[in-house]
Amino acid sequence: MPMPAEEIERLIKEAFPDAVVEIQDLAGDGDHYAAKVISKAFEGKSRVQQHQMVYAALQGKMGGELHALALQTATPEE
Repeated sequence: MPMPAEEIERLIKEAFPDAVVEIQDLAGDGDHYAAKVISKAFEGKSRVQQHQMVYAALQGKMGGELHALALQTATPEE
């Protein structure tokens, strides 16, 4: 079952309440998304660590309900 963009945003905002989240459905199928997440929580973290933090926020749904996520992360100052 595809995962709605709203659910992705909700999970990310639960983990990062200050986050600005932009979700784009790349294929129109609810399985392939691009997400841009901006949060102060990423300060001092490498890009890999930032992505790991977002994947952790998705609570294991990557690879299951959520097939593909092209992820961009940044801090508010970037």
